[in-house]
Amino acid sequence: MIDELFLWFVLIGFIAQLIDGALGMAYGVISTTFMIALGMPPAYASANVHAAEVFTTAASGISHSAAKNVDWHVFWRLALFGSAGGIAGAFLVSHLHTDTFRPVIAAYLFGMGVVVIWKGLRPRIQAPRLHRVRLLGLFGGMADAIGGGGWGPVVASNLIARGGDPGRMVGTVNLAEFFVTLAVSGAFLLALGATFGKAALGLLVGGVLAAPVAVFAARRIPRKLFTIVVGVAICLISAWNLWRSLAGL
Repeated sequence: MIDELFLWFVLIGFIAQLIDGALGMAYGVISTTFMIALGMPPAYASANVHAAEVFTTAASGISHSAAKNVDWHVFWRLALFGSAGGIAGAFLVSHLHTDTFRPVIAAYLFGMGVVVIWKGLRPRIQAPRLHRVRLLGLFGGMADAIGGGGWGPVVASNLIARGGDPGRMVGTVNLAEFFVTLAVSGAFLLALGATFGKAALGLLVGGVLAAPVAVFAARRIPRKLFTIVVGVAICLISAWNLWRSLAGL
């Protein structure tokens, strides 16, 4: 049924995919931040975001693979350990009390906003140092499931900051994200039951509508400035969510 709430989810999905398509990250962080602002419990917000992301990450991952934009050695380590971390994070957030955990998630998303800003400001390191990828995948997957997003800002930013080629690292991280998202969605299904519904469908519809626009935006918008603006927006909304949760609103 199409109602006002469903249209809000479509709008959130559209905005999130528009930004993700232009920057290569932040779909989950942005979607979860807005959904929590609408009053959805963190675990259910994360579950619906990951359900929608199964389809968006599949399309993105296949595209990068076809373009030979994947470092397979890094991919396998990220996919396996990221999935393990994601499953653990999904079960953890599913069994924590919502009122207690909401400010923690708001603080985490604020931190992700800072990471996005940092990515926009930090110059790229030239010499590659791609070590401890398994640990990075494990932490990234767990943080992504708990916070409803963050795989891209945590993992891709880290690998690029270590000197990895930006194009290949984004492609590798995006393909691995499909398997992480699939594992997280399965874990949420076992822990919470069939919670995927109107929100997931709205996010998916909005994401599909935004995909062609995002391609155009990626070519026209100054990447550095856009990254910083998006990071600031995430920080402001997350700070508002944190204040609301601590004030008991």
